[in-house]
Amino acid sequence: PMTLIGKVTKVGVMAKTATVTVSRFVEHPRTHKRIIRSKKYLTHDPQNVLKLDDRVLIKNVPPISARKRFALEKVL
Repeated sequence: PMTLIGKVTKVGVMAKTATVTVSRFVEHPRTHKRIIRSKKYLTHDPQNVLKLDDRVLIKNVPPISARKRFALEKVL
């Protein structure tokens, strides 16, 4: 399964769920400067152990809900 490293940006709004932001660098096609692009993933956290600003490893799992397709692998 696909694994990603990200930072917890929202926690406590939904039960057993945290929002993880994953950032990556892309190169601008014309100027060739590196640009930060980020994407937010709803992540399943069954024990509610995540806190704000934690760095986490998340993995792709079968759909848990309509928008939740990742689960917590471990806290880094």
